[in-house]
Amino acid sequence: MVRHLNIDGDGQGDLEGHGGEERAVLVYQTDSYRFWSERLGRDDLEPGNFGENFTVDGLADDEVCIGDRYRVGEALFEVTQPRVTCYRVGLRLGEPRMAALLVAEHRPGFYLRVVQEGRVRAGEEIVKVSTGPEAMTVAEIDAVLYLPGHTMDQVEKALRIPALSPGWQSSMAALREEATHGAAATGSAGLTTAATGPPPAWGGFRALSVASVEAESSEVVSLSLASPDGEDLPGPLPGQYLTLKVRVGGEDSPLIRNYSLSGDPGADRYRISVKHEPHGRVSHHLHTRVRVGDELDVAAPRGTFTLPDADTPVVLMSAGVGVTPVLAMLHAVAARGRERPVQWLHVARSRAEHAFAAEVAELIERLPNAESTVYYSRPGQDDMPGVDYTAAGRPTARQVAGLDPPAQADAYLCGPVAFMEEMTKALVEAGLARSRVHIENFGSGPSLTPGIKGGPRTAAPHQPPGRPGTGPMVSFARAGLALPWNEERESLLELAEACDVPVRWSCRTGVCHTCELALLSGTVDYDPSPVEPPADGNILICCSKPTEDVVLDA
Repeated sequence: MVRHLNIDGDGQGDLEGHGGEERAVLVYQTDSYRFWSERLGRDDLEPGNFGENFTVDGLADDEVCIGDRYRVGEALFEVTQPRVTCYRVGLRLGEPRMAALLVAEHRPGFYLRVVQEGRVRAGEEIVKVSTGPEAMTVAEIDAVLYLPGHTMDQVEKALRIPALSPGWQSSMAALREEATHGAAATGSAGLTTAATGPPPAWGGFRALSVASVEAESSEVVSLSLASPDGEDLPGPLPGQYLTLKVRVGGEDSPLIRNYSLSGDPGADRYRISVKHEPHGRVSHHLHTRVRVGDELDVAAPRGTFTLPDADTPVVLMSAGVGVTPVLAMLHAVAARGRERPVQWLHVARSRAEHAFAAEVAELIERLPNAESTVYYSRPGQDDMPGVDYTAAGRPTARQVAGLDPPAQADAYLCGPVAFMEEMTKALVEAGLARSRVHIENFGSGPSLTPGIKGGPRTAAPHQPPGRPGTGPMVSFARAGLALPWNEERESLLELAEACDVPVRWSCRTGVCHTCELALLSGTVDYDPSPVEPPADGNILICCSKPTEDVVLDA
């Protein structure tokens, strides 16, 4: 019995990467079995080995089109997308490269949506009912996403197919957006947002001098950084961050931290703003030891949490020191002098800890269509409602709905994880599409380990068990961990997993780019080589090893 979500008794094991109405039934072909038996020198391949629900004669990937409809027995099916590049097929076959080989040989297989439920039997004829619009084959669209060399005509053709699954529609839209607005970008925006930013302005770290030190609140200090030779610094995008390499207390190994740029992106200096954390060695050093004229080692501006240059409404939400990247966005809107609608919402404990209050007020005043709402969670006795802040407490879902954010607005959120989760939920309930809500994590982002982990990891990043390595130094910047490379590891991904550094992956063979992240300094070698190279300045950690000291944005 075939149902809208799966086949009775033959459901999907990993619902993160498979399943749902768009991926209810997976199809693979006997012709591809014969191909792989010869290609891999195998005589033990049997139906089901590739994880498919239907093993079929005919229906080749270079003949079947997205949107084609087929009747089998009582059921009616529609082709929605190629197979996703999952590590499971390689695990099942004992061939780690299998996900990459399926793409490279144009034999991915495909998914079906169940249009009409019904019973099917082995041996029944597969009857084609209709051909999908655009006549775009499974093999062609798979190559558009995963292989280099696609054209915009192919992307536009894919976007005109109503049957194409929402996930693939989003990937095709990202490829179109990249071509339209991201001419400087490399890699594939259709595979990962890590490829949506421009290449870094310089490789590795360079020395910048501290031009000024300014107290912004009782716990936040801003450092302005300039080129020692007086040259203009490359302009960042609003919302990007800097990575600093700081030596603290005479230690041999530097500590590496990321800090969002908080100033006007058009200024000739970079401004970062640092909260003095109770046990933060780097923040304590920057607050108490750094003076004007000192030099700091800095990597180029990075990050994809950025505000596009547009006229559409924007919602900027922050809590505490999370104000820094959205403040840079507010500067960017004000600098362009447009009537872009802006809704500003910030949460601080009190006036003493409300960083940039006067600066934000001045920027909001310059924007004719800007509104500001400030919450103090613990207002002081002298803090004046209606003057220093709008309301006491923290914003509720009802209060966010009361802001009436336009449906076409994009929202940018930064602050503690709980704040971003609550505000994201509130904005979606208020009518914003989830895709229009963008968040920035100061620390490591959430892991993505499909079908492997029973729940989120709770262990803090740590040195791995076993014998220490003797190779190049590997630094995980967001995790605050550095250790020598051990040649017994197969990849940087495997090392990160051993250290409980949060990671994201799916194929583990250089196809899907889920693991793509910024390489802040150093070089790597690949084995196997990626099917499509990552964006300039990024690497795929699932299939790479360091050839010298490396700093990773993880």
